[in-house]
Amino acid sequence: MDEPAAIPRSPRERLTVPVLAFGGILMAVMQTVVVPLLPDLPRLTGASPGTVSWMVTATLLSGAVLTPVLGRAGDMYGKRRVLMAALGLMAVGSVLCALSSDIRVLIAARALSGAASAVVPLSISILRDELPPERRGNAVALMSSTVGIGAALGLPLAAVIVQYANWHAMFWVTAALGAVGVSSVWWAVRESPVREPGRFDIPGTLGLATGLVCLLLGVSQGGQWGWGSARILGLFGAAVVVLALWWWQQLRAERPLVDLRLVSRPSVGLSHVAALLTGFAFYANSLVTAQLVQAPEATGYGLGLSIVQTGLVLLPGGFIMLLFSPVSARISAARGPRVTLALGALVIAAGYGVRIVDSHDLWMIMVGAAVVGTGTTLAYSALPTLILHAVPAGQTASANGVNVLMRTIGQAVSSAAVAAVLVHHTSLVGGLAAPSLHGYLVAFGIAGVIALLASATALCIPGDPESGGTRRARSAKTEVMEGA
Repeated sequence: MDEPAAIPRSPRERLTVPVLAFGGILMAVMQTVVVPLLPDLPRLTGASPGTVSWMVTATLLSGAVLTPVLGRAGDMYGKRRVLMAALGLMAVGSVLCALSSDIRVLIAARALSGAASAVVPLSISILRDELPPERRGNAVALMSSTVGIGAALGLPLAAVIVQYANWHAMFWVTAALGAVGVSSVWWAVRESPVREPGRFDIPGTLGLATGLVCLLLGVSQGGQWGWGSARILGLFGAAVVVLALWWWQQLRAERPLVDLRLVSRPSVGLSHVAALLTGFAFYANSLVTAQLVQAPEATGYGLGLSIVQTGLVLLPGGFIMLLFSPVSARISAARGPRVTLALGALVIAAGYGVRIVDSHDLWMIMVGAAVVGTGTTLAYSALPTLILHAVPAGQTASANGVNVLMRTIGQAVSSAAVAAVLVHHTSLVGGLAAPSLHGYLVAFGIAGVIALLASATALCIPGDPESGGTRRARSAKTEVMEGA
């Protein structure tokens, strides 16, 4: 049972939620700002397109590895301290990118910035420790929605900077924002007293890092290296062996990096499966929409939009996530987070249904993307609440870190799947191969089916004892006792 949270004692403590939300938005902005640069980076750095793609891959890999590791470190050594370190590493990585055009430095710097992926699970854990229950639901929902808000803001912001300023200026901006994030957390967020002491699991950390790097490297590079190539098959084989040994080691460790006994609980394990499926379904929307609207008009379906215009098309989705985060909290309070998650996944599937019906008119594309964004808000807001209800207070950061990791894996698999589908369904446009409209529709259909699987998984999660009628009955009993 959660300990009663202290009431904020000063005006600056009332800024805890906005400051943490700013950190979450900043993390998502950091992940997306490099996207507008990718077509020009080979010319700017003298590197091949395949090498340049590692600026995205390195961030994905480091974020996947560091999120559960930093979550566990937060539970042990202090969540505020580790949160500031994560934002600080992001700022340092941005400074290195701003100072160099060497692709090796840029890739290493982007890997360093991947530490910011731990910001959201650490912040959600802080909210559990610091806020009273009546404020916690809205705050966690807002924190979860920052992923979509930041992604929607990051693309047009970066596109405008790249179009009208030197490309290094973009990284100076993110470095400055990172410094603001660190100083804001230091000023407005107090250190949580809830800790899970013990010795840090170094073998578990190395095992998880090795297994995840092999797995995600194989997923992210399969399209370029060939899914049947020796390198890809070797990576997948190594991932299976290493993660199996890691699982065995974690079950026997006195203080494991990830408490797999918690993961074996249906309330936790199924939440992680739902996170993976939801991450897949959500990410396909951004990937496919951006490519679809930028496709040349000669394809017969493309709109020929610029990267700035594409960012503006995706921007309403960020505001929708902000507006609907309180709605998600209310549904979770009334019906339980698993119902919210199931409903959100169904809305995502409905959004892809809209995209399949009409992907020619810009306004219908925006409506479909907005519906998917609405469902994502409901689902992403419910996932951390499910974890908070299912794990002890001393393990919330590490457990949410694993949940975010599962979302990341889902997004990586989604990226690979969408790329494979679009490569398989092409047509000649002006003598060049381009994805066909049928390929995009197939990608929408796959994402919609995955969303339905996420909804079914959510309904299999054991009911929340603190939701719906149980909570109302308990409140009524309390009022009777107080009246007596």
